[in-house]
Amino acid sequence: MTKVGFITTPLSSAHAVRGVGFYTKHLLGYLKPLAPEFRFEILEINSLGQLDQLGQLEIIHYPFFDLFRRTLRTFLDIKTVVTIHDVIPLEFPDHYPPGLKGWLNLRLQRLALSEVEGVITDSYASVQSIHKHLNVPHEKIKLIYLAANPILKKINKPANKYKLPKKFVLYVGDINYNKNIPNLITACRIIDTPLVMIGKQAGEVEKLDLSHPELSHLRGLDWSTVTRLGFVPDADLVNIYNLATVYCQPSFAEGSALTILEALACGTLVTCSDIPVFHEHAGEAATYFDPYNIDTMAKALQNPHASFQTTKFTWEQTARQTLSVYQELL
Repeated sequence: MTKVGFITTPLSSAHAVRGVGFYTKHLLGYLKPLAPEFRFEILEINSLGQLDQLGQLEIIHYPFFDLFRRTLRTFLDIKTVVTIHDVIPLEFPDHYPPGLKGWLNLRLQRLALSEVEGVITDSYASVQSIHKHLNVPHEKIKLIYLAANPILKKINKPANKYKLPKKFVLYVGDINYNKNIPNLITACRIIDTPLVMIGKQAGEVEKLDLSHPELSHLRGLDWSTVTRLGFVPDADLVNIYNLATVYCQPSFAEGSALTILEALACGTLVTCSDIPVFHEHAGEAATYFDPYNIDTMAKALQNPHASFQTTKFTWEQTARQTLSVYQELL
């Protein structure tokens, strides 16, 4: 039986309620029943110094990659797979300055990455960015799409537990620079439609350090017309997607389009930025706008065209393609 070390550190960190944690949890959950020939050893980053005590691992999989912290081990005599979801901080360096320590860690992470046998990513847009910013050869990068949480689907009578307005724009995610939150808030005011935001950062914005370049765009922002729910459990999220008049993802750049897939799975109308990664995932099922032009965003929010429920991506497909990467390395 082939032993695979699977790093689950994102499940016990701040990433647990973000996309990286979602990916780690769902991928591992689907891998196990599909691969009886593999034995998965659950590992934490801080336990990698005792790998010799775990027996002979043939593969180790990091389901995340930190640009500015040392997470990859070097000189391991084990075939290594790393999932890199995006390199957004390298695309907007003015808003994500790493500092001296972060810059040094980035150099060390790049060095460690050069020893890795396989890199998985979530979109062709990320394939291009990883190749450009991290110098990873194209032949090392495997494109494997993510899928929406299977619990998310269209329901006839969604519960309005949070007493949300009859008509509203929905946004799910973080509020850092690339998410383009100020323009979204302004566009919703232009069309006089309430904005509902879900995500831990939005729920705790008063506690955030807005002097940091990654969040400085939020300084002076008027949140009075925004309902910020913070983190909500999946059972509530499916109802909120179904209640929403339209879902909006206004990002300047992304590595994937997970929340768009979630909205489409619920039959919710979708509007999003006119960027390649969103076209890659949503195709003709979304209404697109220029993320730098608030007027075009407002028009798209006011007149989204009908979408459809997508079944193009599934977690079983994601897991099977990941297993194929393991098998290729062996």
